[in-house]
Amino acid sequence: MTKKKALSTEQYGELLTSLKERFEQNMERHDSLEWEPIQQKLEAHPYKLWSLFEMERTGGEPDVVNFDQENDEYIFYDCSAESPSGRRSICYDQKALDARKKNKPDNNAMTMAAEMGIEILTEEQYRALQKLGTFDSKTSSWVLTPAEVRDRGGALFCDFRYGQVFLYHNGADSYYGARGFRGMARI
Repeated sequence: MTKKKALSTEQYGELLTSLKERFEQNMERHDSLEWEPIQQKLEAHPYKLWSLFEMERTGGEPDVVNFDQENDEYIFYDCSAESPSGRRSICYDQKALDARKKNKPDNNAMTMAAEMGIEILTEEQYRALQKLGTFDSKTSSWVLTPAEVRDRGGALFCDFRYGQVFLYHNGADSYYGARGFRGMARI
């Protein structure tokens, strides 16, 4: 994130309330964690709340999924049932967007993630998310693509069908109404 964004007092309060309610309603995602230390961390780093606000605003329903003890960070993933609605119909990255001659989408996953101050999930993180519930049973999500695939014009995406995660490839410049991306924030 190139510049810090600030939330209004109302946005700040609404976001904390939403995050706490989601945390309490989904304890299976973080059964070994307690809310108070998370809230203290959020309050100590208010500039990072903007990224969570953007995840929320675009339909991601961010929730705590882990605590990284080594780096003293709480890990938030987009936990919406389907790929976040405000981040769909986008190609993979700026290079793919620039390559399209016509019918260009409005944006791309990598640029949106950078502007939001979050990271796009890797395949491994996506698979870990699926152990916490069922996500993307009707949609799909771009995942971080290795350079050797991207350099050949491709990009990777995942979804959850028939009780398992599937990893697929597509041209990085493709976009679909049911494909977006999921992100991660560290607080």
